[in-house]
Amino acid sequence: MHRSLGRKFFEQERLLRKFGTYATGFGDSHTRIDRIYDWCRATTSQNTARTGFTFVRNFCLFAHAEDPANQVPPAGVFGRGKRPRPTPHIIQPEQVRAIMKAALDLPPKGMISPFTYHYLFGLLAATGLRISEALALQCDDLVEDGLIVRDGKFGKQRLIALQPSIRQALEAYLATRARLGATGNDLFVTIRGRAPHKVRAHVVFVRLARQLGYRGPTGTAGMRLHDLRHTFAVRSLESCSPDRDAVTHHMAALSVYLGHTSVANTYWYLEATPVLLRDIAAASEDLYLGEAA
Repeated sequence: MHRSLGRKFFEQERLLRKFGTYATGFGDSHTRIDRIYDWCRATTSQNTARTGFTFVRNFCLFAHAEDPANQVPPAGVFGRGKRPRPTPHIIQPEQVRAIMKAALDLPPKGMISPFTYHYLFGLLAATGLRISEALALQCDDLVEDGLIVRDGKFGKQRLIALQPSIRQALEAYLATRARLGATGNDLFVTIRGRAPHKVRAHVVFVRLARQLGYRGPTGTAGMRLHDLRHTFAVRSLESCSPDRDAVTHHMAALSVYLGHTSVANTYWYLEATPVLLRDIAAASEDLYLGEAA
């Protein structure tokens, strides 16, 4: 049901199957509140317990509607615990260039993988794509009008317009692929002929950022791969005319370009940098003085 609405439901499926195996081991044929509590208490952390409890409770609500013998635990037993949104790090153009250059020195030298990360990070910086969207791209998704994103969030599909320089870079990557004999239908591939996993892409990016001194040691917060998307959005907003109507049109267009389900998600980027906050403060002050006069 959830997947028919466009959700991927991967993590939910993993935990629900895990709970199902646990409960079946005790011979349960219906959901039981005490069994759910015991399963959650056996997890490694409160956050993991809270997440598993939420997924299982939602399933209980669904199951109870079909068979009242399925018990439903009360909500909020393990607390709300909403994780704060990570603070974005706005990446400077020279830092992006340094990371892309460092990617070319990754092992194995003379193979496709270093070029893949070089061009992958460049595409993310230039278009603001999500990493999952970029890794899902196929070779034939590069068309005359731009890039077709077929596997966006919530199953949405959109067309990304490309600057000539971005198209030239992607065509250069495809030529490199052909020269090195790399195979596979995925646009970005490793030596195995498949796109790297997104976790691997995150690890490589963080490793390069640390190597270049842009991020501290393990366990400290800092520059992340997703910050390439943040940076794209913020720079786009900074370049917009301060005219209110222009900003409105720009925000609507940027929301579609980024694949947001609501423009409210795009407005969050207005809080991301001192430049934007300064512009907002100045506009607010002018508005106040105008009304006061």
